[in-house]
Amino acid sequence: MTTIAAVAANFTRDLDQNYALIQTLTTQARDQGVEFLVFPEAAIGGYLSSLGNHGDTVKNTDRSLPPAISLDGPEIRRVQDIVGDLVVAIGFCELDRDGETRYNAAAVLDGQRIYGSYRKVHQPLGENMSYSAGSEYPVFDTPVGRVGLQICYDKAFPEAARSMALDGAEIIASLSAWPAARTATATDLQEDRWTYRFNLFDMARALDNQVFWVASNQSGTFGSLNYVGNAKVVDPGGNILATTLLGSGMAVADIDIEGTFRAMRGGMFHLRDRRPDVYGALTDADHTAAWNGLARA
Repeated sequence: MTTIAAVAANFTRDLDQNYALIQTLTTQARDQGVEFLVFPEAAIGGYLSSLGNHGDTVKNTDRSLPPAISLDGPEIRRVQDIVGDLVVAIGFCELDRDGETRYNAAAVLDGQRIYGSYRKVHQPLGENMSYSAGSEYPVFDTPVGRVGLQICYDKAFPEAARSMALDGAEIIASLSAWPAARTATATDLQEDRWTYRFNLFDMARALDNQVFWVASNQSGTFGSLNYVGNAKVVDPGGNILATTLLGSGMAVADIDIEGTFRAMRGGMFHLRDRRPDVYGALTDADHTAAWNGLARA
């Protein structure tokens, strides 16, 4: 059995506050025997304070943007010093080696090694004004299994999770700063339509690919964004094993990767039963252009 956990917590621009919170959650995780802990998107330095036409952008200000961090910089090293032998996935704003380009990024690491990193591919609501987009979905071998990373809006695209599952991902960590709806927000955020979508995507992507899905999220508020929490662990059948709901904390679950895969993939195995010979329109450039035209119509 492997014990894994997803975090719902509030991370801001205050790096010292972030490190203290990471320390607290890491200690709690160790006390519960957690071996893999997934922090939210932008856990180091916080996310954008707003989205859309009035969002934080490089063009309008540098003061409100998350701090830009190098993968080999002191901020990541500080996290490694805190987590020690615990394997974690954590989000941050990555500064490219050119010293200018920013990415919404995540890494999976422990105190001794960075197993890999990921740059967010799909960008919602003007996020491309603050970050450049990534272009691949790598999968990494870690002490807890073969792990894939994705960030927030990526979960709305089945192709993202599917590409990692086909590359052997056993666990997909989905790190988010997912807010409630911007208009017609529900009085009870657990009933908000964006909360519903967040949870539905998590269950669907786990079931689509018959993988373990670990979804972290920011909680509380930051700027104009009101986060919906709902960190969770989902099994390959789409069943939620543990969740924080709206609150801050950790969703902790014990999983048996080999045994669960053997049982759930023994009959209907979605990856095996695919028909890629009839899926050409999904990536065909002409069809993509036609769909873009429909979206503008």
